Formats: sequence, C-alpha cells, structure tokens
Amino acid sequence: MKIDILTLFPQMFQGPFSEGIFKRAIDRKLVQVNIHNIRDYTHDRHHTVDDYAYGGGAGMLLKPEPIFEAVEKVKQDFHLEKGAKEPPVILLSPQGRLFSQQIAEELSGCIHLILICGRYEGIDERVREHLATDEVSIGDYVLGGGELAAMVVVDAVARLLPGVLGSDASARDDSHTTRLLEYPQYTHPEVYRAWAVPEVLLSGNHAQIDKWRRQQAILRTLKRRPDLLDKAELSPEERQLVDSFKKAKATPEVLK
Repeated sequence: MKIDILTLFPQMFQGPFSEGIFKRAIDRKLVQVNIHNIRDYTHDRHHTVDDYAYGGGAGMLLKPEPIFEAVEKVKQDFHLEKGAKEPPVILLSPQGRLFSQQIAEELSGCIHLILICGRYEGIDERVREHLATDEVSIGDYVLGGGELAAMVVVDAVARLLPGVLGSDASARDDSHTTRLLEYPQYTHPEVYRAWAVPEVLLSGNHAQIDKWRRQQAILRTLKRRPDLLDKAELSPEERQLVDSFKKAKATPEVLK
C-alpha cells in the first residue's frame, strides 16, 4: 500500500513512522509512506498557504490552490493500472465520519490512500466539495491540526495489511475487530502477589479456553462498552448470557 500525506508540518511524522512495527513494515516494503509539504505547491515567494475568510470571522483558512495541486501531482506520480480505481482522498476533519475499526478495514483494502491534514480555522470549502472523497474524524474533540489524526488512521490501517504483524491472528483477535473488546490475557508468572491466572487457561483444553475467552470478551464489552454489543454477532446462547447478566446486574470477578 502507498500512503501520501499532505501537511504543513512534515517533521511531526518522523518519530511515529520510524519506530516499532510500522518501521519494520516500511523496511519490508509492505507499506510506503510519503509526506508532502503543502507549502511546496505554492507559487509566491512567501509560500502562502492560508488567508482570511470571505465574510469575516476569526482565524485563517487553508487556501485551495496548493492542496489541489499537491493531490493532482501525487495522483500523476502514482500511475494507476488500467481499470484501477482512483485513490480515496481523505480529509482529516472534525466534521468527518467517526473513525472506527470497520473504516480501518475498509481502507486497508485500498492500494493507495491520500490524506489531507487540515490546520488553522479550517479549509476552503472547495477542497471538501470538489477534491476530498471522504472525511474522517478520530473523535468528538478539537486538535491543533489533522496530523495526529492522520497518524492514528495510518497506524490502524497499516497493521491490517498482510505480513505487517507477526501473526494475522493478532489483528483478527483485536478489540473492535470482532465488535467486542478483547478478552483478559495473562503471562508468567502463574501466581503474582497472590493473584493467580484463571485455571481454565492452564488446563490445556483449547475448546474450553476458546469458550472462556469468548464469554469474557462478551461480558467485558457488556460492562465497558455495551453499545458495541448491538453490532456484535452473537449466538442465541450468547444473547441469553448477556440478558442474564443484565437482569442480575452481576459482574464476574475477572471483570472487577
């Protein structure tokens, strides 16, 4: 996958993309990330990227010209094979659809993504109307710009690409991938400060372990994010389990 990011602050991406799993993915050429400085697509000596809003108001808006030219140049450099789809052009914006694991999965199927990082008071509406094909928000709060949001989107998408993680099962079992929070996990020592690993995990009975993990994932989701259960695929027996705990207002010891 190729990812092009348009920003006024390219240095912000140096740290996050040069460490850990993501760096290994880049080194193995599983993902290619290019950072473009929007100022490089201006034509005046001051490299002007913002201006006052028509009609008045506080703050400055990003101008459309350098953003359009940057996206057009990126597309030109990425030669699409015959019949291939145009890459999504995603504007990171508080007005966008709320980013989720499902959107990450959707984007992971693309071969090319273009992300535009907003700044200042906002962005000229013509970018939103005539250039961006999608808008994404990472939450109902305001950031100084779209750079941090772009990092979140890229990280969430890249880890879903084949070969990026040590095991594809790691991504399949993640919280939210199954529409459930992840079950409790333990490692050595078996007992730490009198707190013991649940016996079922020591039994060697993989069927029982899988059942326990599934139940714990459901019950943990019920306690912490009950809204997710509406989207989860649960069997009739699992729905009964949820209903029984709702009625009893009970919480297993492991979830306390």
